[in-house]
Amino acid sequence: MDLHWWSIEVRNGDISAQVWREGYGEALTEAAITHGARNWQWLVQPWGMIFEIAFAEPEDWLRYRDLPGVRAALDAVPDRINGLYIYPGRGGSAGAGKRRWPRRPRGAGAAPIPEEPRPVVVAGRPPAEFQPPTIAVG
Repeated sequence: MDLHWWSIEVRNGDISAQVWREGYGEALTEAAITHGARNWQWLVQPWGMIFEIAFAEPEDWLRYRDLPGVRAALDAVPDRINGLYIYPGRGGSAGAGKRRWPRRPRGAGAAPIPEEPRPVVVAGRPPAEFQPPTIAVG
């Protein structure tokens, strides 16, 4: 059986996400169980909490997400502007574990722009393209 995982990230704000979980975690878990969740897990992170939920059918997630109790819990996260991320899949923060270095652009952007070679100056002789100024006499 293939499970459809969803993650709910709650970041710390005016209060910690742990305090938010103490207030709403039991209701979220109970609603998940009674609406078809096959598996679930709470993860504690330094920046907040993650609630991972697995459903057998994608429609189960949609029904769960529309429950009034779930909506109320998500509306009450500690940081209402930047503190809630909901996405399909597992895995905590969307950031990479290691820093990713920028890749070179593919195609024409990867080659350096050609430059004209600088003229070679030999001591005592001007370059071949050098034209001395003409002076009009008289």
